[in-house]
Amino acid sequence: MAEQITPADLRADEPEAAVEAAAEARAPGKPDSAVVRDALGVGVAVGLSGFAFGVTSAGSGLTVLQTCALSLLVFTGASQFALVGALAGGGNPFTAAAGAFFLGVRNAFYGLRLSQLLAVPRAVRPLAAHWVIDETAAVSLAQPTRRAARIGFTVTGLSLYLLWNLTTLLGALGAEAIGDTDAWGLDAAAPAVFLALLMPMLRTTRERAVAAVAVVLGLGLLPVLPAGVPVLVAALAAPAVLYVEGRKARGGERRGDR
Repeated sequence: MAEQITPADLRADEPEAAVEAAAEARAPGKPDSAVVRDALGVGVAVGLSGFAFGVTSAGSGLTVLQTCALSLLVFTGASQFALVGALAGGGNPFTAAAGAFFLGVRNAFYGLRLSQLLAVPRAVRPLAAHWVIDETAAVSLAQPTRRAARIGFTVTGLSLYLLWNLTTLLGALGAEAIGDTDAWGLDAAAPAVFLALLMPMLRTTRERAVAAVAVVLGLGLLPVLPAGVPVLVAALAAPAVLYVEGRKARGGERRGDR
């Protein structure tokens, strides 16, 4: 049972802390073991995808050391797949890095929300920021209390980071052992894994519309632009869909005023 918080326990000079404490006290409890189980499930399921990244990266021409460095230092799957995919297609390294960067920017927005939710000590923030990705954000934001969110973030981040890097190494070594990855059809591993990670996130009509427009832009421009550039242009899908929705909303308001 959550501990009862009385007005005397709350400091008048910290209204935000008071509200958060009261809200957490009213939130339904969730056993720590359940949070750990859910977090481990996500960490293990996604962490195994590191094998596909290792194979794809080594097949695109990167060494085992370079492949492992990407997982250790970048650690955001979609950006890593985008980078090695563009390099494998003969893209310019700067263009490939730019595409990966723009995909990774979304983590900064996760960080804005998680910094308030987790409220980790200042000394730990640089390390925690490295684990701010889709999966840790999703698990943390799904928890009813700050304690559960912290547990979910830590367990998901730790298990996913360790397993992703281990399977990246195994995949890279395996790619070197089997030789030409294209001959085995493993060049399709990156887009297949990327789509598998993306599809469950497309829950609303707006999100599906953005994805559809991005696919049309990316595939349509693929034959005429250098490798890596269509990914950057596809980012225009989001503002395009929002613009069309805004026009429709304003048109509806004008018709309603008549």
